[in-house]
Amino acid sequence: MSIQVKFFASLREKIGLSETKVEKASTARDVWNLATDNAKHPDNILVAINLDYAKLDDAINDGDEVAFFPPVTGG
Repeated sequence: MSIQVKFFASLREKIGLSETKVEKASTARDVWNLATDNAKHPDNILVAINLDYAKLDDAINDGDEVAFFPPVTGG
């Protein structure tokens, strides 16, 4: 199993990389934990699985892309 992981905006800066791969994850939360070495995720983090918004506890499949975004702010 191989999952492509992407981090955007301030999460990319916090984690220190824009993308990576993880193996053997079953949920987006597992992906976060594996990719970040169990770093605490920000409240209201946004998640997308294969370009569709998702929740941290949504299931993932082999070959999926999981992206993490900080909460959106506007002005």
